[in-house]
Parts: sequence; C-alpha cells; structure tokens
Amino acid sequence: MDRRDFIRTSMCASLVCLCDFDKAFAAGERDKSAGKPWKGWTRGQFQVHFIYTGVAESMFYIFPDGTTMLLDCGDHNAIGRGKLAVPVLPNAERHAGEWIARYVERVNPSKKEVDYMMLSHYHSDHAGCETFYASKDQRNGKDYTLSGFSQAAETLNFKKAFDRSWPTFDDPLPVTDESDNGTVGHMKKFYDYMQKHNGMQLEKFKPGTRNQVAMLKDPSKYPTFSTWNICGNGRIAYPDGTIHDLYKERIENGHPKTLNENGMSLGMIFSYGSFRFYTAGDFSDKWKLADGTEYEIEDAIADVCGKVNVAKLNHHGHYSMTRKLIAALQAQVYVSCVWDQLHNVAPVMERLADRSIYPGDRIICPGIFPKERREKDAGKAWMSDIDEDSFEGGHIILNVEPEGKNYSITYLTASDESMTVKSVLHFRS
Repeated sequence: MDRRDFIRTSMCASLVCLCDFDKAFAAGERDKSAGKPWKGWTRGQFQVHFIYTGVAESMFYIFPDGTTMLLDCGDHNAIGRGKLAVPVLPNAERHAGEWIARYVERVNPSKKEVDYMMLSHYHSDHAGCETFYASKDQRNGKDYTLSGFSQAAETLNFKKAFDRSWPTFDDPLPVTDESDNGTVGHMKKFYDYMQKHNGMQLEKFKPGTRNQVAMLKDPSKYPTFSTWNICGNGRIAYPDGTIHDLYKERIENGHPKTLNENGMSLGMIFSYGSFRFYTAGDFSDKWKLADGTEYEIEDAIADVCGKVNVAKLNHHGHYSMTRKLIAALQAQVYVSCVWDQLHNVAPVMERLADRSIYPGDRIICPGIFPKERREKDAGKAWMSDIDEDSFEGGHIILNVEPEGKNYSITYLTASDESMTVKSVLHFRS
C-alpha cells in the first residue's frame, strides 16, 4: 500500500503491533480534529511546537509539568531571497519575533511567563540581528534593535537563558559582534538589557550534562522525563560522560581562523518514558583530512545520539543529515523548519527515504513544501514520504502522551491565528 493508505490504517493495526523500539514503524491514523480549534496542552504531555513564519526557526517546548522553553527565535531578510523565499505567514505586516510571541501566548499554560530561552547558535535566522528589525531605540546608552528574541521579549518574560558561549563569547574562538548581520552584538545587548531590567538569569550550556534544562514545577511527578545536552561549541558528549572536541586539534594546529557557526550548535535528546526526540540546531560542518577524505561532523554525533522516534533535521535539511546519522536515528518522523526553497534539498530527502539505510515506513514533515519545489521534484520516489499537509505551510505540534507510549503530529494553519487543525497523525513509540 502507498503512504496515504498507510497513514489511514486503522489504529487497531497499531495496537496489535508490539511497542518494541527496534521494530520499524508503528502505524498511525488521522483523527477527526481537522477543521476544529486545537485543544491545547494537558498536564503530563510533552509538547514541541515548531512555529512557522517563513522567516525564522523557532520551537516552543512545554514539559510535562508545565515548565516552558523557547528554543530559537530568529528574524532576517528572508523575503530578500526573492525567488528562493517561501510564503511569510500569516503576513509580512509583523516581524517574526512578534508572530512567534503571539503564538507562544496562545499555547503557553503560563501565558507570557516563559521559564527558559535558548539560542542554538549565533545566526540571525535563529536569533535576530542588527540589520533587520521591527524598530530601534536607545537602551543602556546603545542602539537596541527589536529583532527575533529581543522583539519577543517585549511581550514574553524570559526567566533564564542558555547560551553556547556566554559570558566571554570566545569558546572555542572569539566571535565578533558584527558576524552574521550583527547577530552576536545584537544578542550581547539583549542579554545585558534583560539582566539589568528584567532580572533574567544567564547560564552557559554544558554538553554532557543531564537535566541542566530541568523541570521546575513538579519534576518528581514525571520521573521518566529527562533532557541530555549532547553537543555544543563543537564538542560532543558520550553517554559515559566523556567529551569529544571536534575542533581542538584543528585549532591547536592553526587551521581555523574562524569557525563554521553551524558546527557550534547546541543539541539535545529529550526522553519521556519510551519516547525520544533529537534536535541540534544547524549542526553541520565538514573538512578534508590529511588523506583527502572529507570528515562530516554529523557522523560524529551519530556515535552518541541513538535511536529516536522524532528528529528535527539539522540545518533545515540543507545538505545535512548524513547516511550515518540517519542510520543512527532511525526516526519514525522527521520535522524540518523551513524558510527557503533550498531547504530539504533532494539529496537529503533521498537519504531520509532510503530504506536501505534502515527499513520501515517513516514520514517527513516540513513546515512548508511549496509549489515550486513540488513541481521541480514531481515524480521522485521520496515525495511519497512527505506529509501533504505541509504543502501550503503550517505550524507543527509534536505531542507526547504521558510515559511516551503514544505521540502525535498535528499541523495547524499558519495563514491566520485561528489555531485551526489541518490534520493529526497518531503513533505508538
């Protein structure tokens, strides 16, 4: 049967499947929520909201006890990409930071209060910047731009921030304020203002630690939920606590004068009972070894991540996700944050759909898979693995039920703020 028949399979079929994580895919079915308002979060559920704007990568987390985190909140001139741009939704009348904040207010059980914010790495599509903003004024005697996180913070109250290189901004090498449209300088001013005027705490992200990003409200009630920091600043943490520094030898030998910021991305594994979720920002980079072969850092993270149920694609699916990493993850669902026609490029999609890497059905859920891409890639076998509800763009909600035995993927309309359900797919871990 084709994928459309597969996802309509009766839930009875999935119930008779053993929930052995080593088995391929537990069947799913669409429920009857389409066209209705989204029901919201219920205590005990773990949710990840992939917020679609057509401009930024941004994910809002709700832990089982109601602890919340906004991971990335970007803004940059995506429309300036011209033919490569994707639709900006709901519209371009507001900047991404405001759209993101408004979305968070609608779904957040604590409304404007957000326990954590985290920036995966210093790129404008994840953070905001100095050159593309909603407005600019003077604060602390400096120009202060409302872009990305700083714009969202005009509405949301972030209590604590995790950053890859705060407070010295030199790990593993110094970063300049001007880098990537002034993203680093922008975040420095934002952190300084939030500490002095909002009392926000800051903490450096530590690869290898478990539950640094911890539940704060009622952790004892959900003992099977945990977070594990698997990478940051080019270092990868192994389960036994050892750290592999991917760049150390190259730096000591004088190779890199600057670093690929994508390779500095923060990555985590979220576990909840039998469920696991992988996310690692734009984690990707490669270089040639002495023998002329290329070394892919995603192959290194494949050694530690293990199997997951759901994985966010590294670097928006833009020439990322190596065969070794896909073989390690063996995800049932891949989610991709999209703001460009060059995201989810064909070679990546081919690898994700390749059953020779690992067997069984899987589904690919991008924030949007626009008409131009559908026409260009029409007829390719991997197109059958892409969820058709992604075609016109939408917010994606990963909802994991208590103890992680069941989870679902919901698409919401992003063309307005009605929170109308487009579709829901149910799965067993």
